[in-house]
Amino acid sequence: MDVHQPPEKTPDGHFVVIGGRRWRATDPSLPEETAARLRRHLMAARRAVRSATSADDPGAERSARARVHRAKVALGERGTPWWEQSGAERRRRWRDGLARLDEDGPR
Repeated sequence: MDVHQPPEKTPDGHFVVIGGRRWRATDPSLPEETAARLRRHLMAARRAVRSATSADDPGAERSARARVHRAKVALGERGTPWWEQSGAERRRRWRDGLARLDEDGPR
């Protein structure tokens, strides 16, 4: 797959297909700037998981994994499926998630 091509999506748009496996797609109603900020939080949290695992620090790993989860939920990739939420619920999900991640900051 060309890294510059977007991944294949299922016909309903709910999932992306990568390497033959379905993954829940990011909520398409997210404003691009918000989605980019959430992705930065997600990548920082994933780096923190790797660092904590390498350092054999279970507390830091739990904290980092919780931040990964918060970012994924805010993006709509975990939790209640975004297509089952109202517009107001979807906005609340990403606004609350982003506020919490901004509050926590990268660690």
